[in-house]
Amino acid sequence: MSTTEDHAGDRPVSPGSLTHRVPDLGALELLLAVARLGSLGGAARELGITQPAASSRVRSMERQLGVALVDRSPRGSRLTDAGALVTDWARRIVEAAEAFDAGAQALRDRRDSRLRVAASMTIAEYLLPGWLLALRAQRPDTAVSLLAGNSAAVAERLLAAEADVGFVEGLTVPSGLDSAVIAHDRLIVVTAPSHPWARRRRPLAAEELAATELILREEGSGTRQVLEAALGGLARPLIELSSTTAVKAAAVGRAGPAVLSELAVGEELGTRRLVRIPVHGVALARDLRAVWTAGHRPAGPARDLLSLTRG
Repeated sequence: MSTTEDHAGDRPVSPGSLTHRVPDLGALELLLAVARLGSLGGAARELGITQPAASSRVRSMERQLGVALVDRSPRGSRLTDAGALVTDWARRIVEAAEAFDAGAQALRDRRDSRLRVAASMTIAEYLLPGWLLALRAQRPDTAVSLLAGNSAAVAERLLAAEADVGFVEGLTVPSGLDSAVIAHDRLIVVTAPSHPWARRRRPLAAEELAATELILREEGSGTRQVLEAALGGLARPLIELSSTTAVKAAAVGRAGPAVLSELAVGEELGTRRLVRIPVHGVALARDLRAVWTAGHRPAGPARDLLSLTRG
């Protein structure tokens, strides 16, 4: 391995990583404090460390650099000539580190000033409002924008860097995204009370549901994806709509039966504007997931929002 000679010409110095050849910021800050206060003990107190720890750090720095930096005496600590020179260099390094830290904080402040959320319709309409109100209490200065669409559209927004975090209801996580389950949901069959199914005495068979023309969400929605997978296929839609609210309104208006999230129809079931139809032989449970770009775990407001979804 090649080496270079140090200034004294008596010791080879490895040309390896700066990490091994340059003291860390904590050591340089200690040296600046010794220079300013003229006391190793005073420098230790200012930095919140013990005097033995400060002495050990100075000795380690001297070994690393190969020169004596501080003369210690009962009257205090005085920099050597080499120590004074190193202190001048250290001051520039610490000032550069402070500028680096200020720049990084400015980046964090810019990131924390806004949050772009993409969510599939059921989550956007029935869960996110409560989460965003709670986030507002924690981060009143963060401006939040919500982009609502189906699960496929949420993935597209994230992959195009148009959203910081997303929420989906489908069975699979699109390529390029990481995810975490945040809640569980169940799809249920509902009709208006006047529909013949509302007077059935026996549960609806899964095969009959699959063969019936239903009010459905559009292709790409998590609700439709889960339903189609559970039934092994669907009949041609009676009506195809692009929001949970529109599907629910059509069902209340007696257009036909629909399959919706339990989260979306609690009020309508309670007031008997819709009736739940039991179904035999099919599982319609599903996971609700937070999603984000693979390898980029949410930070700042996005991380705080995720913590609220699990509260």
